Amino acid sequence: MKKGIEWTLVISIILLGIFGLIMIYSASYIWAEYKYDDALKYVKNQGLFLIVGLFLMFAISKIDYYHYYNKSKIIIIGCIVLLLLVLIPGVGTVRNGSRSWFGIGSFGIQPSEFTKLGLIIFTAKYLTNHKKIMPVLILTLLIFGIIMFQPDFGTGTIIVMSIMGMLFASGKMSYKFIFRMIILGIAGVTGLIIIAPYRLARILSFLNPWSDPLGSGFQIIQSLYAIGPGGLFGLGFGNSIQKHFYLPEPQTDFIFSIISEEFGFLGILIISTLFITIIVLGFRIALNCEESFGKYLCFGIIFGFAFQTLMNLMVVVGLIPVTGVTLPFLSYGGSSLLITMCSMGVVLNISRYV
Repeated sequence: MKKGIEWTLVISIILLGIFGLIMIYSASYIWAEYKYDDALKYVKNQGLFLIVGLFLMFAISKIDYYHYYNKSKIIIIGCIVLLLLVLIPGVGTVRNGSRSWFGIGSFGIQPSEFTKLGLIIFTAKYLTNHKKIMPVLILTLLIFGIIMFQPDFGTGTIIVMSIMGMLFASGKMSYKFIFRMIILGIAGVTGLIIIAPYRLARILSFLNPWSDPLGSGFQIIQSLYAIGPGGLFGLGFGNSIQKHFYLPEPQTDFIFSIISEEFGFLGILIISTLFITIIVLGFRIALNCEESFGKYLCFGIIFGFAFQTLMNLMVVVGLIPVTGVTLPFLSYGGSSLLITMCSMGVVLNISRYV
């Protein structure tokens, strides 16, 4: 029986999106003025994506989620094709050292972001119909391998962990198999570190940022300098010191640092409450969904969202090495915002049936 959507979830999403737009302005206007002679450069771009994202979210919330069940193979094949195309010089563009973008004027589209949702849809259908998990694991590792050619370790990790979370929640993984996967994962990460020295530099700087304070340890040191002075109420909106060319591109992965600096513990508490609300409501919708495909689909989306949020926050406070993962709804980035909004539209549609 079709019901109304979960409005508490909608309100939480809109509030985070608006707050993210406000903070992108605060964090970026100095850099934007310096680089583009337009203080509103980043906030105008993000504002456009936010409007489009909200439109898509509400539109998708009215599309029966089971429609994706029959289109799952087409969706994942399309995602893989785009991941391969972006690796071709002249087709994909390089940004921040990664060939992971399609450049469209001043905008960029990142196909790996869309693969997050595409693979979750495919895995949800697969788990609904099959007991053996090895085929979907092989597909996941194949996609991870393609993404590592860009390279984009952060997004690849989110994709792998989202699928692993779905497989674990399905009850089709034995503890022995999980242990083997952990060992394989450790070996794989070790191999990736060996073949790419910059990753080793990130780990060393994570262990001791002051070993290279002007190089690999610079970002995390400046991030902690932003978080530390925030106190209970922060320095006030617009009064961040670290955004004055200390913390590199503060509107992206490290925007939480600026939020902490300007709004203090109170600001952290408010946005944490909104994130927790989205995650708790999302998991509740998944648990209450009686149909297997919808249950797996909703769980995968919310688990991936929760893991990405936690991963970004752990990077910002220095608990794990820098990975280049955005904070959903808050960090600057059109592809990330659009796919997050679309994903939440799917969750909202599932909520109509629980």
